[in-house]
Amino acid sequence: MLPRRAIPSSNKADLSKEKTAKKKPTLDEFVDKHDWSGALGLLNFESNTKQAAGDYSESESLTMWMAYCAFHLGDYKNSCTHLDELISLAQSEPVWNLYKACALFYLGQYNESYDTALRTGSGLTGAPGRLQNRLLFHLAHKRGDENKLMIYHQKLTDDTEDQLSLASIHYLRNHYQEATDIYKRLLLENREYLALNVYVALCYYKMDYYDVSLEILQVYLQQFPDSVVGVNLKACNHSRLYDGKAGEAELKKLADKQGISITQYDNDLVRHNLCVFRSGENAMQILPPLIDAIPEARLNLIIYHLKNEEYKDALQLMKDIEPSTPDEYILKGVIFACLGQIEDNREMLKSAQQYFQLVGASSSHCDTIPGRQSMAMCFFLLKQFDEVLIYLKSIKAYLFNVDEFNYNMGIAKCASGHYKDAEEHLTMVTNPKFKSEYSYIMALARSYIYNGKPRLSWELYLKLETSHESFNLVQLIANDCYKMGHFFYSLKAFDVLERLDPNPVFWDGKRGASVGAFQQIVAGREPRDNLREISIMLRNTENPQVEYILRAFKKWAKENGMKVRSILRVRLRLSTLRVFVLQLIFVTLC
Repeated sequence: MLPRRAIPSSNKADLSKEKTAKKKPTLDEFVDKHDWSGALGLLNFESNTKQAAGDYSESESLTMWMAYCAFHLGDYKNSCTHLDELISLAQSEPVWNLYKACALFYLGQYNESYDTALRTGSGLTGAPGRLQNRLLFHLAHKRGDENKLMIYHQKLTDDTEDQLSLASIHYLRNHYQEATDIYKRLLLENREYLALNVYVALCYYKMDYYDVSLEILQVYLQQFPDSVVGVNLKACNHSRLYDGKAGEAELKKLADKQGISITQYDNDLVRHNLCVFRSGENAMQILPPLIDAIPEARLNLIIYHLKNEEYKDALQLMKDIEPSTPDEYILKGVIFACLGQIEDNREMLKSAQQYFQLVGASSSHCDTIPGRQSMAMCFFLLKQFDEVLIYLKSIKAYLFNVDEFNYNMGIAKCASGHYKDAEEHLTMVTNPKFKSEYSYIMALARSYIYNGKPRLSWELYLKLETSHESFNLVQLIANDCYKMGHFFYSLKAFDVLERLDPNPVFWDGKRGASVGAFQQIVAGREPRDNLREISIMLRNTENPQVEYILRAFKKWAKENGMKVRSILRVRLRLSTLRVFVLQLIFVTLC
């Protein structure tokens, strides 16, 4: 092996300069790495340097690249500013108007984008012509112009870009299966287009196939594990399959790689989803600023208001939205159903029923969980509870631990006479707020009575404070217990009703219940000790018929070794003693 030759000192200096020059990043390197911030920084530096030197030879090219990099960075306003500079030039190219129209589209300025795109003219050929058609196709969808949508649809070619545009419109119009078919076909033809896996996974997520979505998404995440969009989609799938904590655990991986807390991660999508996974935590601080950036932010803010029973605030956010997606129809239906019941507004209830029916009967959602829930709610408002049960039973396997599901299923079962199942579902509800609602208590009380548990229904009444609702509940107990032959608890309820309102109807019920309870004691179906309490309750009524009834009780008690009269006297003496003690205290205090 020959020894290495020494390098002269002058050559060393030249090589050092050459090495330094090689280290300087170029625009192509930044673009290849999709480092748009770095590219824009380099372009700004070169532009400022050339302007300082009075060199304007490449200003047009630099401005064009700055517009390009700003667009890909998501800074559409800055991109428009640079494009306006180009458009104002004497030798302006028509395509620059088209690029500006694209930037305006992403800014949500659809009318301005449409006018600017047409200003380009229709003489564009090749890629610019197809880009113009794709942009006008999307603008027709955004502006709700179905005629123009079909015109531009017919001009689409079999090129990959055109087919991707068609798939995206299918996705935006909730035609997820059609979008999936296009993406899968393109993926078969272009295996290297890994991002297509994200699009397919997103479609399956929207169709509620969360396991399938995760499996397809994993192909992309193996190559790009730090993708914010990919990790967010994975987190959303885990949230749907398990719970919000599982979704948050996936998001946390993004922050862990930067060594920061998840709440410090600077990304709107992450902040939005974290708020959702935490059941609306800090929703009023996080969601309002994101309403214009993330479409779901408005809907989730509406859900937050609904969960907090702020129905007016939810309606205020929803009133300017003309529903176009199933989620929007469902939310508007829920708002109208809640306000309609509170305000007894039949028009609102009718509108709610129609919104639910539109979702539940649609071909794209009739077999989804939200679609079947919507159809169940439609029949709920129509009070066709047998139909409600058909739809709720079909999704029971997916929601058997969800309080809202068990609440609705229990109410529907009770209304259709399936009291055993009604009790099962109602007792599975754990939310204290739901368990304190009037409709829940009434349905559970009736289920207890029809299932032979009148004592439990009476305990429900004892827990309530005196109100109109408690009055209705004791009426239900009085009548339903009488109907089912639970005369002792029917008597207790009628006794309360008669003391609250000395109506002859209540005395008739009380009299019948006392006789019925006595017959059950005689037959050995009720404890004999109940006869004492029955006699006391009868004494609360100033009616001559009481003496005839008590006389029969006394006779039977005497024949069977019971002393009803002496017990009554003891009770009366104790009562008189309490009154005497109170009087004595009053005199002493005076």
